[in-house]
Amino acid sequence: MMMKKTLLATALVSLFATQGAYAADETAELRKIIEQQQKVLQDLEKRLDETEKRVEKTADVVEESASESKSATTIGGYGELHYNNITDNKSGKDKKAIDFHRFVLFFGHEFTESTRFFSEVEIEHALSGDDKPGEVELEQAYIEHDFNDMFVGKAGLFLMPVGIINETHEPPAFYGVERNPVEKNIIPATWWEAGAALNLKAAPGLAFDGAITSGLKVDETYSIRGGRQKVAKADASDLAYTARVKYTAVPGLELAATAQYQADLTQSAAGVETASATLLSAHAIYSIQGFTVKALYAQWDIDGKEAELLGRDEQNGWYIEPSYKFNQSFGLFARYNEYDNNAGNSDDTKIEQTNVGINYWLHENVVFKADYEKVGGAKDADGFNLGVGYQF
Repeated sequence: MMMKKTLLATALVSLFATQGAYAADETAELRKIIEQQQKVLQDLEKRLDETEKRVEKTADVVEESASESKSATTIGGYGELHYNNITDNKSGKDKKAIDFHRFVLFFGHEFTESTRFFSEVEIEHALSGDDKPGEVELEQAYIEHDFNDMFVGKAGLFLMPVGIINETHEPPAFYGVERNPVEKNIIPATWWEAGAALNLKAAPGLAFDGAITSGLKVDETYSIRGGRQKVAKADASDLAYTARVKYTAVPGLELAATAQYQADLTQSAAGVETASATLLSAHAIYSIQGFTVKALYAQWDIDGKEAELLGRDEQNGWYIEPSYKFNQSFGLFARYNEYDNNAGNSDDTKIEQTNVGINYWLHENVVFKADYEKVGGAKDADGFNLGVGYQF
């Protein structure tokens, strides 16, 4: 009996020893498997990091390529063809003419998000040169820089901050074949000078502009429009100082006023008396749904005896233009203009002009125009105008 117990105990000890050895071997094997799995996971993590880096690098290359494919240089332009059929009722003469009035190209370049260049080259009346009716003009060429969210500056040759159409005069943007005579003869649009300007966004919808530029140079006739030097070796004996305030905080409403002062409108020209000049202009635009009304007033006060003798010490004008755009294609307008470049004269020399017509937009940037024109006051004429214009 004792021997059986001994044998049984010996067998049990041997069994437990064998199982213990087996368990130890199994634990070692399990530890080895775990270590191998950890190594696999480490290798996988390393490969994932490398893959992520390659993806990021590829994304950067794609973004850079996309940025490079989008050119920083832009080209645009506008143009307009006019047909005028106007009868001078005093002389009985008819003015019938077809004219590619303007062909304009824009060239711009963005150096950075805050620094850019803009230019505008224009051919007027299709053909220029000796005894030809047209001109080739550089209307704009300036550098513009955003100093921050409030201040934007520019230097070079640019349009003056005055009136409604002087800075925005592309054909699809206004009614009527011809630009209104008040801004043309009084302001005088299109009007550009060379110098430096600063725009201040004082608050949402409230902005101020200030500019120091070359100025007008009139001859003994004191013609404001004739005084534009167009920055062609312009006499800069006396500079011009311009300030504008513009309010657009109310949706559909724009209010603006401009003042300019020039110490000598004649630029000290020989044989012409020195004359300081002040320009004041104000306009309002209000749009609600398809209805828009525009109104503008402008005046020059010239301090000079020669100008006073001619009646040109005062020159002023105003107009009002209601319009209604039925849809994206059709719009009707009426405009009453009254202006006088000899307002200082005791005689009634003011000119009244009424235009009524239609605009048809084939595309938002392509427009056909037609209007009836009646001129009264110091002149007596009537007729009609046809036109087509575009911008891109």
